[in-house]
Amino acid sequence: MARPPAEVRFPGDKNRRKKVKVRGIKQASKQIQQRLEKDLDALLEDPKIFLPEIKAELGRPRRDMMAASLKEIEYVSKKRHDRKWLARRMVKRRGCMVSRALAGSLLAALDGDHSTVAVFNNPIYGTSSFIRRGNGKQAHQAAIQNYNNHKLRMLAWDEHAKSGHWFFSWKDGFEYTGMVPKSPENWIDAALEFSSVKFSGDKIRWSKGLDEETVQNNVFSDSGWLKITFQNGVIAGLSQNSLTKTEEGFVPSIALTMLPPKISEIIDTEWMWRPIGWPEDRALPTEGLEKLDEVLLAWMSMALEDSSLGRECRKSILNSIDEGYVSGNNWFDNESKKDFLEFLSGSEDEKEAIAAILDNLETGIHVRQDGFTFELEEKVVRFEENACHPLLVSLWKDHGLTILDQMFELSGEEAEEIYNKQLQRKQGFGAFLRELKNHLSTAKKLDSLPWSSVSLPKPLSFADKLIRKAGDDGVASTVSLARKGKDLDAAMGWAWLVVHDRTESDAWRFDSASRDKGSDWVPALHMLWNSAKRVLNENSEEAVSDYVEAMKKLAEISGAGKLTPP
Repeated sequence: MARPPAEVRFPGDKNRRKKVKVRGIKQASKQIQQRLEKDLDALLEDPKIFLPEIKAELGRPRRDMMAASLKEIEYVSKKRHDRKWLARRMVKRRGCMVSRALAGSLLAALDGDHSTVAVFNNPIYGTSSFIRRGNGKQAHQAAIQNYNNHKLRMLAWDEHAKSGHWFFSWKDGFEYTGMVPKSPENWIDAALEFSSVKFSGDKIRWSKGLDEETVQNNVFSDSGWLKITFQNGVIAGLSQNSLTKTEEGFVPSIALTMLPPKISEIIDTEWMWRPIGWPEDRALPTEGLEKLDEVLLAWMSMALEDSSLGRECRKSILNSIDEGYVSGNNWFDNESKKDFLEFLSGSEDEKEAIAAILDNLETGIHVRQDGFTFELEEKVVRFEENACHPLLVSLWKDHGLTILDQMFELSGEEAEEIYNKQLQRKQGFGAFLRELKNHLSTAKKLDSLPWSSVSLPKPLSFADKLIRKAGDDGVASTVSLARKGKDLDAAMGWAWLVVHDRTESDAWRFDSASRDKGSDWVPALHMLWNSAKRVLNENSEEAVSDYVEAMKKLAEISGAGKLTPP
């Protein structure tokens, strides 16, 4: 919520109790009044005190903007005690804008009343108090009256900077280098010393996470680091961690001590990194290096945050690779598909599923971290993630049926049903593939039981149903089914419960005839169940033969008659 205008009392107002609310000005504290009095007295004593040191050859005032300004400032300085002249000059629209602001500031110095001040508030250069007089720009007046503020004082020359003039300011100096951005050595030292990143070293400097040898010899690291070279040959190395752990951005901490704040004109930058697995003697893709230059320029232009620099630099290179396999920050050539799959994080089933997809791709593919997938003209596989589950979540919609076909030989309606169920449920793929494999393995084993495709007479069909359900879901799942039998099936259900010792609380569910009849069938059913377990576990011819004999025995005892051969 915006603050209300301050209540102030204007100098010379006879009614001392009367206060007027005016936005943008305030009643100055004693400390601010003392500072302004000191600085304005010094400005009145020497009006050129706010000027930079001229380190360039100046042209004629008619053609050189800086020369014209200095000439007019000299004239204003000579008139600094002439109140009437200063009052006219500070509202004059024509002429040098800096001189207009200087005239207003000198008149404020002559007035001597510093109790009411204006507030200059800039999101980049901060907040400062100044005394406003005339039509001069607020930024110019604030800069002139706060000439000891090494950042703010440059704003007096913002119009010159727009025309291509260069200024460098630090606590111990302020220089103008003309139309050429030539950074002073003392400014470079001060800029690095007071930047948002702390450095070690002198000619070669390095941040935390690096060392002198790494920076001097351009040694690449797995995460990458930034190499900066200044005009005087000073080299600074910045690790990725040092850039992400600062409250203030590195570029603003340096660029805001120069005008225009174009740090790209005075430094060269290199991102020292290559993908893990990329040959040292192989050049990085040209397209990637061009994109990398764009990223670094955006960072130097303060359009990209420090925390995003490393990621964007790596991405510019990784996304330009047009062959092999890319996962995270790693690259594998076309012959290293096995190594690529081993690198991925996940179960063997998940890796097998991804391998099935890769084997059936007709184009390249790019899977982003946010789950979006893209087909690529280049035959390259790019995974921004290295975990199998999120990759399979992204790929299932387009390649799920391929996985079911290649891994489980499933197709048609059965495959469609499983595919759609997983598409909606999005179960963890490790568990999904494992359960599906176990289910299909069990189903295959159950198919090995005789009479899989031949109908059996009652109550043998009920016994067969109980055995198959027990083999698929466990004996416990058959208890409720055994209770639901009718007539002969009820007797077979009772026999099944007796075989598995599950009759304690279920006797009342069966009539005495079913219990008596079922009890006679228990030995044969027990033999059949033991044979079934051997078939499911061993699937040997002997086990199948024993199962057939046990079923015949049960048919004879239960009165089911002669069986059709399986």
